[in-house]
This record gives sequence, structure tokens and C-alpha cells, in this order.
Amino acid sequence: MLNILVLGGTDEARRLAAALVARPGTHVVSSLAGRVRDPKLPVGEVHEGGFGGPDGLAAWLAERRVDVVVDATHPFAARMTASAVEATGRTGLPLLILRRPGWRQGPGDDWRWVPSLAAAAELLPSLGERVFLTTGRRSLPVFAGLDGQWFLARSVDPPEPPAPRRLEVLLSRGPFTVEGELALMREHRVEVLVTKDSGGEMTTAKLVAARELGLPVVIVRRPALRAGVPAVVTVEAALAWLDSATGAGTPG
Repeated sequence: MLNILVLGGTDEARRLAAALVARPGTHVVSSLAGRVRDPKLPVGEVHEGGFGGPDGLAAWLAERRVDVVVDATHPFAARMTASAVEATGRTGLPLLILRRPGWRQGPGDDWRWVPSLAAAAELLPSLGERVFLTTGRRSLPVFAGLDGQWFLARSVDPPEPPAPRRLEVLLSRGPFTVEGELALMREHRVEVLVTKDSGGEMTTAKLVAARELGLPVVIVRRPALRAGVPAVVTVEAALAWLDSATGAGTPG
């Protein structure tokens, strides 16, 4: 039996788990961080909550006799990726990083790339007063001191304080449509969009809508991938890597 741990919560992680569960002789455990109250669960066994850092993860990998780890977490889950790198290094297990490609600027886009949420907050006063914030509920404290801006913050779960004084919260989960995003931005008279370079197709509609409305978009760059760790950008490539590295899916 080949034991695979998939660190995820992303759409790619769910699709990878579904493909692996269907393979004879393969046991998959999908790990969710537990930061969303009602997450979309993958098929197969699920581990919810953290592991207790690199030490806890290394112990869990040994106890469960895991053969290979696939880190298919969100592109901004840097702490989990760091734990996976350290834990697999200690245990000698192979690690693959599955990250969907980042977004690419096209004709008509007015994108402002920044290295951090703090840099995004510093830039906002020069771009507009009414801000559509789609950087996740945990990011709101970074913008709490901007009393001159009004924020529409969209997240899956309610945010916790501190938060901007002038704030409206919209609880919603993607995917979203261009028509819906256009209507939302027009209704709230949005002047600037702030987001992270999450990549993928589920939330690109807001970028298209911002382009059509001629709005500036502030995009936080994603953390760099770990040097020396194999990485792929599609589920199909991840499956091929697993076949090569472990023999998963190989007859006989």
C-alpha cells in the first residue's frame, strides 16, 4: 500500500486526492488547515487541523508510515510549506509542491504589484477611496489604520478585529462571474481592487471586471517556491511525477 499525504484545501488538492483514491493500492490522507468553518471536503480520509509545526508533522509522517508528501496548499500558505520542507527533510521522504500558475497581466490591465499586504496598504491612499478587498479575512488588521478609505471586504468566514473603521463585509465563496463582479463593483462604486496572486480560474472574474471598468488593481506577489524542491503546476503533472517517483499507478 502506497501512503500519500496531500496538504491542501485547494481545488487542485481535491482533484489530486480524487484521482489518487481511485488508484488500487493507494491510500490518501488530505490535510486541511481548519481555517474555514465549512470547507469543501475531498474524497478519502481527511485530517483537519494542524500538526504542531515541523516536529509534529515529522512525527505524524513516521507514525502513519507515509511514503510521499504533496504540498498542494494555497500559494500563500508559506508556513505550511516551510513545515513540509523541514519535516520531509528530517524523515527523508520525497516532497512535491503543486502550485497553480500565477495570474498574468494582459492588455488593458492596470496592475500594481507589491511585495506584501503592508505595501498594498501604503499604496491605497494614492489610488482611491473605495476599496474592494479580496485578500482574506486574516488580512484586515493590516488595513485597520486607513481611516480615509472605505472597504468592501469579501471572505468565506466573518473577519475578526482589528478591522478598518469604514468596512462592509460580504460573506461569499467563489467561483464568481464577470457579470456578478461588474454589478458588485458598480453597486459599491469601487475605485480600486486589492487581491493576492492566488492564480487559478475560480476568482479571475474580478480581474476581468476591473479591466472593463478601468480600475487599478493592487496585487500582492506570492512567496517564492522553495529552491531544490520539485514543483509542478497541474494535477496531471503531479500524477506523472508520482508515477515516476514512487511507481504509483504502474501495473504489477
